[in-house]
Amino acid sequence: MSAKLTNFLLSAVQIMLGSAVLNSRQHIGLQRVSALAETVRSSVGPNKKYKFIQDDTSGESVLVCSCFRIIESLEPTCAVGQLVLETVQAHHKVYRSGSGCLLLLAGAWSRAALDCLHRGISVTNIISFMSEGMDICLDVCKESTVLFEDLAVTGRRTAAPRGVEKTFTEAPQGSRHMQRATKSDDMTPNMSVRRKTKLSRHFCETTLHLDEPDVPGVSHAAEMLSHGCEGSMKLVVEAFQLQSKKNQELRNPMFDISKVMTCVLPGLPEGRACVLHGCVVLLSHEQVSVAHQIKERRLKVAFINGDLTHTYRHLGFKKPPGVQPVSERSVPSGSSKEDEWLEKVVEVFLSLEVNLILTTGLACESLIQTCCRHRILLVERVNSPALRLIANSSGALPVTYPTQLSEHCVGTGVQIFIWTDLSSYGRKPAAAVNISTGGGVGLVTAVITSCVDGKLQALEDQFWACAHRLHHALKDRVLLPGAGATEMLCIHHLQKAAERHSQADADRAQETKTGTAAGLHRGHVLQLMADGLIDYITTVTVNAGRFSAVEARTVVSRQLQNFHRDQIMAGKFSQLALEAEGDASADKTPAARIYDNLSVKQEAWRKALDLVFLVLQTDAEVITGTGRKGEDNLMLL
Repeated sequence: MSAKLTNFLLSAVQIMLGSAVLNSRQHIGLQRVSALAETVRSSVGPNKKYKFIQDDTSGESVLVCSCFRIIESLEPTCAVGQLVLETVQAHHKVYRSGSGCLLLLAGAWSRAALDCLHRGISVTNIISFMSEGMDICLDVCKESTVLFEDLAVTGRRTAAPRGVEKTFTEAPQGSRHMQRATKSDDMTPNMSVRRKTKLSRHFCETTLHLDEPDVPGVSHAAEMLSHGCEGSMKLVVEAFQLQSKKNQELRNPMFDISKVMTCVLPGLPEGRACVLHGCVVLLSHEQVSVAHQIKERRLKVAFINGDLTHTYRHLGFKKPPGVQPVSERSVPSGSSKEDEWLEKVVEVFLSLEVNLILTTGLACESLIQTCCRHRILLVERVNSPALRLIANSSGALPVTYPTQLSEHCVGTGVQIFIWTDLSSYGRKPAAAVNISTGGGVGLVTAVITSCVDGKLQALEDQFWACAHRLHHALKDRVLLPGAGATEMLCIHHLQKAAERHSQADADRAQETKTGTAAGLHRGHVLQLMADGLIDYITTVTVNAGRFSAVEARTVVSRQLQNFHRDQIMAGKFSQLALEAEGDASADKTPAARIYDNLSVKQEAWRKALDLVFLVLQTDAEVITGTGRKGEDNLMLL
């Protein structure tokens, strides 16, 4: 991220902090966390906005949609920015969702920590009191969980949290529907499903109706986890259904995302997106003719776990960059080592009569062209789990270098089918082929299509977010009420605890006239944590498109007041992201509920607070030092 953008964001944060503008040398890390969080505010919630991020140096731009892609594309260079990026990357790698929640809460709680520092609260007490607030929120999550089996029922019924009376009923669908079969010449026979499609001038909302008996209610529960990405969740349910046919685990179903891969195919309309058995990969124009020559034959295949270039060395043998022996420099340019390596590798392939080569890395262009001339199809960038599954099914042994190949390393029985041929349209890539073993390994590919190339990454991210939500729902076996309901309950408990501590300390001060400020400080910190959650709910509600910022905060405050006055149970909280003001009556409820993953939400909250603590302690060490005097205010995480 450029220095100009960083300074602009820091100025915005200082304005938001009011009159208490911080010195630029004090706790700059917390200010930067808050500034970075502001960049993703409009991308949190169901209606994410596309953004162009342009590189001032090269002039190149990228179209992004998710919070993770925004932070990744900004490429922050400062220490705090790099820490934020690595935190988000670590969370995204495991969960593929929740990055916006993590960033927004990290920003809100960073501002809370700054407020506490202005009031003279020590770093140790800030960490202790905020940790206490996190414990309150995690306890609320545990008490508010909904059993997956209670949601996974037929007939669109909503379950309330455990121990809470069920107060919601589902409104009937009053719209006309059109049934259509999704039979296509490009789809395999095992994709026979019927879809009920609601006509709309926007993207279609779809509800799946599988021909075979559904694994109990999974498609219904998946709909509540789609978070506005109905098209992507539809593909996820199809992928799960194809896996369940092979596994036949109907009593305790699981969704193995390690056996799911995606293939991004530009040029086709989004309606052509589908899920297929096997591994779907893209081919160039040079490779299409080879694929036609060897299609539907039982092939001999070799698997390379790495790059297919003459300079490639696996991690244990890579030389330091920029270091080159003198003997290598003295080699004449006419007799290239690459040519010698290329000749040796092709000779190995021909001696083993290999028809197909799959590699997880990249292959040099000269090797691809040489293989094409010998009717050998070389496919690069194959997903590592997919490569292992295909290798195990074909009886092959993946190797690191092609010179390690021998007869017992080569697999058999793999077939190639032409799924879509775009060579006649002059498109790049020219074709998509399906690599299948026929061994029932459970490998499925979701083909992501769009006529707008810039949307493909966002559509792929949406698919993986939905896939991980369903995976973790089946793994956790519990869900949390979404669209702000769980956060509202946490806010209520935090505010109650803040009032209790503040009042207790005030009473002690009146009785003894020597009361301490510890209770008041604890209450203030807990209230600031609640304010951070209010800010998050307000942002999500505004981005849902039904309220302005002022209206959203008014609705949240009104619900909290009703909670205090009437002691409304958790199940009676309306889901703010779904409803307009005045719609949250007992006889007027939304037609579909939203639920969140317990593990994803808890981990996002924990990482957000850990990030704040780490930056807070680092700032304190920079300002006060790490000597004996400063150590009293520090706490090791």
